[in-house]
Amino acid sequence: MGHSQFDDASRERAAWNAGKRVGTKRPFTRKQVWAIRFFLDRERRIRDRALFDMAIDSKLRGCDLVKIRVGDVVVGPEIRARAIVVQQKTGRPVQFEITSDVRASLLAWLGRRGCTVEDYAFPSRVDHTKHMSTRQYARLVDGWVTAIGLREEEYGTHSFRRTKASMICKATGNIRAIQILLGHSKIENTVRYLGVDVEDALLLAERTEI
Repeated sequence: MGHSQFDDASRERAAWNAGKRVGTKRPFTRKQVWAIRFFLDRERRIRDRALFDMAIDSKLRGCDLVKIRVGDVVVGPEIRARAIVVQQKTGRPVQFEITSDVRASLLAWLGRRGCTVEDYAFPSRVDHTKHMSTRQYARLVDGWVTAIGLREEEYGTHSFRRTKASMICKATGNIRAIQILLGHSKIENTVRYLGVDVEDALLLAERTEI
């Protein structure tokens, strides 16, 4: 329900999305991914590099990423090649890969941090017994984005969830595989999420010869 034009309070209240770019955030390109990695390495931001890498590989929502515990990604003295977490939004488990470069950055961060398997991998800066807040994570992402000359209005935490999924879609066209990786319950959700349209479908068809 809207407000009356005669309601003084509504004239003083700014719209929640005033000055903001709403809608789907863009995925990162390979070049942008490596540009951010270069920036974080140059600035010696070991924690941020591990967080960035985990965001790309895990394809998790921010609320799930910040709640990852050390035991979710570590087995013995090594980082797992695959991990599994239960999504907050759906209550469904989802698996993800942890590639070799990401395992290296995680090991560097966790080795410096010093922790137990029960600790959060990315703790709050205020209380180290709690996990990083999604707000703090979003602020970090804004900083990474602007550091390489991108507009923070066009990218956000959800850009990481879309990045690898979009690359897999372009390379293979396998929507079902992406549905599993993202933990979507319906493939229709995955299609909408990736923004697959008629043009994309035709391009995939044209690359398939019988």
